[in-house]
Amino acid sequence: MSHNINLTLLHGWGVDARVWQPLQPHWPEGVRITAPSWPGYFDNSCADSAAVADPTSLTATAHAMAASLPQDSVWVGWSLGGLLAVAMTEHLPPPRGIILLGAGAQFCSPDGVTPRALAEFTSAFERSPAAAWRHFLRWQSSGEPREALKRLHALLGKTPPADTATLAAGLGWLETLDNRARLNAPPCPVAALAGENDPFLSQPLAVERASNERLAHAGHCPMVSRPAALADALRRIAADMTRPAEVL
Repeated sequence: MSHNINLTLLHGWGVDARVWQPLQPHWPEGVRITAPSWPGYFDNSCADSAAVADPTSLTATAHAMAASLPQDSVWVGWSLGGLLAVAMTEHLPPPRGIILLGAGAQFCSPDGVTPRALAEFTSAFERSPAAAWRHFLRWQSSGEPREALKRLHALLGKTPPADTATLAAGLGWLETLDNRARLNAPPCPVAALAGENDPFLSQPLAVERASNERLAHAGHCPMVSRPAALADALRRIAADMTRPAEVL
């Protein structure tokens, strides 16, 4: 028997909640979606979304996001959003499950994005945030069909959807967040899903104590390259996480 599923979709660095819009036509009946933006990012009307005084503070971020991260939901964290979703469980009641989309226990890895590559990108961002942001969109879509970058630009426009301090704080989290200990003893079920051509992840994807799946013909941005397949995979994984226990 099917059951209702609540999904909270959490975006990554340099994009806002609009990145999830391509999935909208593909959600089946019984799936309830919320897609908040992280503090300092802009919503669709370009209003500031719950900015915090110290964008580097995980505690302040958790406080600002508390109402948007309910316990009765499965949190889907994409890229930096996945790192933050796991980190939030030290500050907020854990959800029914976490799906790491294009994310592992850390952002950097020897055969993914190396610490040196991230440091070079951070230096480029400090020189020219807007130019670095445009490069990041190209970088993260490099494992996708060519039209994926066009779709990202169509969704997000031509300027970064967050202020410079927020983006800089996010780069700091990409460098420093390490969820290995949290995932070794997770407070809720965890699953990991990634495109098979994701340029940001080590091969193969490995998250301790989590089921791990690859999405065929996709890279780091499956929401724009394979939205129907991604919606189906997220629904299926979340249903497995939240299925009521059978009464014997």
